[in-house]
Amino acid sequence: MTDDEEECQCPDPPPGLPGWLATFADLMSLLLCFFVLLLTFSEIDAMKYKQIADTMKEAFGVQKVIKDKDIPKGTSVIMRHFSPGKPEPTPLNMVRQFTTDLPKPKLDEQCEPGKETKQGRKLTTAGQQQKEISTQTEEMRKKSEAVAEKLTASLKEEVDQGSIEVETRGSNIVIRIQEKGSFGSGAANLRPSFIPTMEKIRNQLATTEGLISVEGHTDSIPIETAEFPSNWALSSARAVVVAHEILADGRILPSRIEVKGFADTRPLVPNNTRENRAKNRRVEIVVYPSVEAKPPVFSEKLPESESEEPSTQDDFRLRPEEVF
Repeated sequence: MTDDEEECQCPDPPPGLPGWLATFADLMSLLLCFFVLLLTFSEIDAMKYKQIADTMKEAFGVQKVIKDKDIPKGTSVIMRHFSPGKPEPTPLNMVRQFTTDLPKPKLDEQCEPGKETKQGRKLTTAGQQQKEISTQTEEMRKKSEAVAEKLTASLKEEVDQGSIEVETRGSNIVIRIQEKGSFGSGAANLRPSFIPTMEKIRNQLATTEGLISVEGHTDSIPIETAEFPSNWALSSARAVVVAHEILADGRILPSRIEVKGFADTRPLVPNNTRENRAKNRRVEIVVYPSVEAKPPVFSEKLPESESEEPSTQDDFRLRPEEVF
């Protein structure tokens, strides 16, 4: 064997994948992304697609329409093993029902509206009842207007100065105490010069029946002091001070008073000017003549150790004797 006839031995390839494989993989990925983008950007023409589909249908017999004289019928296990029953008439030609009459309440006596029964009661119609209610409401409204006029006359000087406003809302009387002349800025103490005005209001309220609600209001500018951390505290404190003045001489029972603080949640006018904000800073005394104060309800006597604990079911409305 000569040297030329000796088999040539090729060198071993380097370890790992060949270098051209990375380029080939990148090319295939790019081609795949390219065709995906083409498919994404393409728009299908519905009419043209339908024409092509019809052509393919006629050519290959897909969904080919075949006219048939008979209605298509299906087969099922029930149809193979059971036959439909013959309809036969029912033996009864009419439906009979049995009902029981419930016992009806008996009236003591029937008579025409306006006449009295044996029990001494007078029967009235709905229209007569509505008329009586309207008459009572109108009388109460006129009575409230008379009280408001009397109160306005007694507070004529304060009304002219703009520190007091008196008005009626239906049968309710509203006495509006403005901050001007009554309270200092950001304070809850009545000015000494306003005490005689409160005495006039107290004298009139002592002769007026109904529930008295003292409601404090502020403007939209927040307050944050050591004494009043918010407008809620300021409005409630001012309402409590006014309630104390109403109860000063003991002629008005504390059960007739309720105190509320609304902060800036119920403004009279928008808080967009200095004059409007001053008008919203007020304490309103609302008299409800048609609402009677409920007497306190006393529960069973508790042991001394338990009676000293505060109740967890107290009303959220502040009572003047419970504050300060």
